[in-house]
Amino acid sequence: MQRKFVVNLALLLFLNLLIKPFYIIGIDAEVQNQVGAEAYGMYFSIFSFSFLFNILLDLGITNFNTKNIAQNEHLLNKHLAGILSLKFVLIGFYFLFSFFLGFIIGYDKIQLQMLLILLVNQSIVSLILYFRSNLSGLHLFKRDSFISVLDRILLIFFMSVLLWGHVTNKPFQIEWFILAQTGSYAITALVAFLMIRKRSNSLKLKLKGSFSLMILKKSIPFALLVLMMTFYYRIDIVMLERMLPNGKEQAGIYAMGYRFFEAANNLSYLFAVLLLPLFSRMIKKKESVENLVALAFRILISGAIFIALVSWFYGYEILNLRYTLHVEEATMPFQVLMFCFIAIASNYIFGTLLTANGNLKTLNIIAFSGMMINIILNFILIPKYMVLGSAVASLITQIFTSLVQFIYATINFKFHFNKKLIIQFSAFLIFMVSAMLFLETTSFSVWTQLGFSFISFLVLVILFGILSPKSFKTLLKQSN
Repeated sequence: MQRKFVVNLALLLFLNLLIKPFYIIGIDAEVQNQVGAEAYGMYFSIFSFSFLFNILLDLGITNFNTKNIAQNEHLLNKHLAGILSLKFVLIGFYFLFSFFLGFIIGYDKIQLQMLLILLVNQSIVSLILYFRSNLSGLHLFKRDSFISVLDRILLIFFMSVLLWGHVTNKPFQIEWFILAQTGSYAITALVAFLMIRKRSNSLKLKLKGSFSLMILKKSIPFALLVLMMTFYYRIDIVMLERMLPNGKEQAGIYAMGYRFFEAANNLSYLFAVLLLPLFSRMIKKKESVENLVALAFRILISGAIFIALVSWFYGYEILNLRYTLHVEEATMPFQVLMFCFIAIASNYIFGTLLTANGNLKTLNIIAFSGMMINIILNFILIPKYMVLGSAVASLITQIFTSLVQFIYATINFKFHFNKKLIIQFSAFLIFMVSAMLFLETTSFSVWTQLGFSFISFLVLVILFGILSPKSFKTLLKQSN
């Protein structure tokens, strides 16, 4: 299992590092530069609002399905048609509820039109994620890796034409960006569906009440978990836009740093995509997960610490590389947000482990606590500190949830106290910070300093034994 994790993680990281950074820095940031912080901020807030209740599209079915298919591959034929029928019904509920709520909170005609298209996009994305859950559950990780970047490849193509292809004399409109997403998602969903269709003997869509109730009963705990986690990930952006007089602009400033934070978060999410089916199968076979947890922790947390430190020391330079306005206002919130990434990276390991083990009641209690902490802190901090207040609220929330998940998983799985690992990470952190402080005193350019920082990172993780080339070589030689 460790070998399979390493091989497929390498493939996922390669594809996502190849495609997604260009999309984020080259496309998404350019859209904000062309339409301005206020217009992009309005889109970003409505986009986040469309996220809040997208659990109605799924109700936890995707996470349940990944775990279920990983442990019972033969159920694909039985469940595919029934779950697809159920998801189309859920899409209808999602549309009605979200659109009505958007009207209630005061969205105007233009905002409601934008919301409508974004609800379509979220619905298609939900179908993609369901198809991917089947690929992942079947351990078809290469196909899943391809689907994970296909929408971004298509979106890069469409947006490159719209941004730089001189196909129109009109200034770029944010609505074009949203419609390009619709086309990209639709094509990706079709390709993913065809991949799954080949693995199923028959597909006759028919909603069966007893089957749907059985699926919903098993997946509702997943649904509650995703709902509450979505709130403490996304509610701050909506609250910024709604609570402040210049809320659209503030949401746009927040988006400048959040864009990079979300890119890092997407990379760590890839670990969860691989770990959930692996943990599920290992737990069913009563195999120890401790070595796989330790390996994931070493890779992900060391990388998260490095990214957070780089963002702290060079936050202004990173943002200034891509944006033309509001760079100073966005820098400190960006630096704080990137430290959230360390906590989130931990959640993707230990939260995924607890999900695979069925500890959903515990995870829901943790998520509910995190949601309440985040909402209360945002109400307190946004009026006084605006964007920075939201970033601080997120940091406190993520630290809380990650610590509780780590402690519970350690106790529940009876993991050994790893004194060596603590010493290794402590030494790595001290020397990494020292190296970056030293580089700041040199006359090197910022980008030369960044290069030396990365070299220092590689040297230190190997020197202190956090990541060993020999251990990777051994793992790759092991059988599945």
